[in-house]
Amino acid sequence: MRVYVRELGKKVGEKVLVKGWVHDRRDLGKLGFIILRDVTGFTQVILRGEKFREVMKSLHQEDVVEIEGLVKKSSSEKFEVEIEAERVSFLNKSEALLPLDPREVTKANLDTKLDWRFLYFRTEEGKAIFRIQTEITKSFREYFLEKGFIEMQPPIIIGSASEGGAELFPLPYFEKVAYLAQSPQLYKQMGAISFEKVFMIVPVFRAEKFDQPTHLNEIRQMDIEVAFASDEDVIKELEGVFVHILKNVKKNCSGELEKLSQNLQIPSLPLPRVKYEDAVRKLQEVGENIKYGDDFSKQQEKKLAEIFGQAFILKDWPEELKPFYAMPSEENPKIVKAFDLIYKGLEISSGTQRIHLPDLLERRIKEKGLNPEDFRYYINCFRFGAPPHSGWSIGLERLTMKICGKDNIQEVTMFPRTRTRIQP
Repeated sequence: MRVYVRELGKKVGEKVLVKGWVHDRRDLGKLGFIILRDVTGFTQVILRGEKFREVMKSLHQEDVVEIEGLVKKSSSEKFEVEIEAERVSFLNKSEALLPLDPREVTKANLDTKLDWRFLYFRTEEGKAIFRIQTEITKSFREYFLEKGFIEMQPPIIIGSASEGGAELFPLPYFEKVAYLAQSPQLYKQMGAISFEKVFMIVPVFRAEKFDQPTHLNEIRQMDIEVAFASDEDVIKELEGVFVHILKNVKKNCSGELEKLSQNLQIPSLPLPRVKYEDAVRKLQEVGENIKYGDDFSKQQEKKLAEIFGQAFILKDWPEELKPFYAMPSEENPKIVKAFDLIYKGLEISSGTQRIHLPDLLERRIKEKGLNPEDFRYYINCFRFGAPPHSGWSIGLERLTMKICGKDNIQEVTMFPRTRTRIQP
């Protein structure tokens, strides 16, 4: 039975079967060394004697091998134990010239990392990033399951724009034209007004022609929607799960963070609340060219982080900057109950209290220059006993990027899709 590398410390004095990749090799004549890599880590294998001469001559980096041998305490400072090989079998050979070196002796540029994605996944950096991303989604899902939320699976093929404004990807759908979903917004609201508390992790597609290091055309969102909840109610859920995720990553991915040279700080709760108008004023005071009613540029988001701290909630937005379904404030209908979470100078989450009153919703759709008939099925959802409700979404890749200390979102996306990249 196969034994994984991380289990070898308990197998000293036993014969084992291990499988993996040749991460590196050294040939010293009658003595050969393999650094074997599997999903759990690295070990050293010693090939002693003439019987392994032909093996060492034909051995290349990234060959896939199966090795039987005796586990011994290692004299090397790098390894606790090592394997004295008795048999080495090739499961598959690798070509000798690698387009990307998983040892990272020579660092690859971004295009090479993206062109040869599977080889990048074999690097310590690549494995660290996507183990952290796995911990993020695991923590998110567990947090809301423990709170009694229902997980939804909304469609990604839709008949009309979910929010209006953003470009859509059309596709032929029998005798009609359909679109890839730009948001699960309308569907999670339908879930909330029936199940009360729902969450989801879903792909969404946006056809904006961006070419920025923080944008993708296919992203993963982590969303919730809650009935009988105000904007502040779901802000508390947002900051709660945000800190829960950070704590779990710090606890369960300490080695991965170390490999990425990241010292993850955990913010205190509650996070600071900053009103939009106060943020604009503070930016004006430090010389930024912005006026009330403008959205914040990426550089201005970074400046706000310098002013207000690593993580904060930006709330009470002008209605023209948010979607048609954002609930107007009772005190000032020109302000909507909308909010963003800014983390390390980047918006990683956005949410609102939703309009649950069909007449008001129809009026707001018209004011946004959209046709209410395109949203009739959606408006009608609120004619049969829809409670007040609120929700938000977190961009999985953006959060991963900030936790991992990367500057380009494509680095933390397994297979990124942009204007110029649709392969692999």
